Amino acid sequence: MAFVKKSRVMRDACRRVCLGASLIVAVAACESAPAVGDGPYAKTLGRAIPKVEEATGLTFKTTPVLETRSKEEVREFVLKQLTSERAQTLLAGQEGVYKRLGLIPDSVDVGDLLQRLLEEQIVGYYDPKTKVLYVVEGGRPELVDVTITHELVHALQDQYVNIDSIQGAVDNADRQVTAQAILEGQAVYAQLVASLGATGMRLGGWERARLAMRDGQSGMPVFSSAPMIIRESLLFPYTGGADFVYRFSNRRPGEELLTDIPVSTRQLLNDDAYFGPQDDSLISRSERPEPVVVTLPEPTRGTVTFSNVFGEFETRLILYEYVRNEVQAGRAARGLAGDRYAYITLPSGNALVWASVWDNTVEAAEFVTAFNAWLKQRYPKIGTRDADDAQYVRWGVAADSVRGAFDARSVTVRVEQRDGRSLVVIVDAPLGQAEGLVDPSRITLGN
Repeated sequence: MAFVKKSRVMRDACRRVCLGASLIVAVAACESAPAVGDGPYAKTLGRAIPKVEEATGLTFKTTPVLETRSKEEVREFVLKQLTSERAQTLLAGQEGVYKRLGLIPDSVDVGDLLQRLLEEQIVGYYDPKTKVLYVVEGGRPELVDVTITHELVHALQDQYVNIDSIQGAVDNADRQVTAQAILEGQAVYAQLVASLGATGMRLGGWERARLAMRDGQSGMPVFSSAPMIIRESLLFPYTGGADFVYRFSNRRPGEELLTDIPVSTRQLLNDDAYFGPQDDSLISRSERPEPVVVTLPEPTRGTVTFSNVFGEFETRLILYEYVRNEVQAGRAARGLAGDRYAYITLPSGNALVWASVWDNTVEAAEFVTAFNAWLKQRYPKIGTRDADDAQYVRWGVAADSVRGAFDARSVTVRVEQRDGRSLVVIVDAPLGQAEGLVDPSRITLGN
């Protein structure tokens, strides 16, 4: 599949790094089936194609094309995507935001890290532009079989939906991550059904596969040593996506997923947001909570160099980085109706403005409580100042725990009510620059 943006640039470029050895559940090589084509993997295609069709309930409209490439040719192709002008801009913006939030150290070069991840393990990929499934020459047979089965699902998906179109939006990372998770999750799930059968999946096969996907990463030292935000972002489309597809197959058996995919990680992670209550009734698409579109005004000073959406999943990761309580981080991110952040360059440094809207005051308060705990860990020598407005908390920051040196900053957390919802506006800026950087009254909420 093609390589497009920010965290998606990371996820797509490292697809084989994430799957690789963690999913060695191949179609049995001893099965006989007519060969497809006359290439070196003709028999593998002949075995895998009917199993993929059965697992997905879809039929190939045209015979998939498979070609081999040297490892160096695949590496050059992937690196070309990573070094394109758009990819470089997006990676630089994401890197700056992650460093501002203390999610990765200043010493980490994300582009270099991705290159090393790629070199750690490259097996194959499907490119929707050429409509060809590429396999690296000389790969371990069992790993190649897994890869072919997985990528055949992407080739099949591409015959029913426009993969590039689904993944092409670059201004809403949460929606894009969700689409990526559906595509990857369906490929993982179908590959496992093709190997284990539907009965095997029902008899605990999926739970074992989930553990295998995580345990399998221990054999990849570059991946294992990467910052948590990168590891989890890369794994999520496979683990989180496949988990949703598993639930979809149980709640809506026989229905076609690609015609009704979730539009946010909130819908992906929470059954009540996509399926509805835990009973026999299912809610329609129009009844699902649609993400609120948050639009930030231009800052009163400085220049916005990057802007995007975190969404529920990435908000969980941000909170977990310093709260280190998975349950608390997950609970605090629930109820996020929509958000938008902006990374701003100022003469005195950089700033981050993050506006999020919550379903009600209780959920907003839970998020603010968790974020305040996050702040105290992120900036250990933090000091607070009382404000006249109880909804407006101002923080005077003395040091940065990631940089380990003096980095004078100020952080403001403002909560106000908008159209029956709670709006939380966080500004992290150089000391004395947070207040007045954006006008909260000019933040708009829409559908």
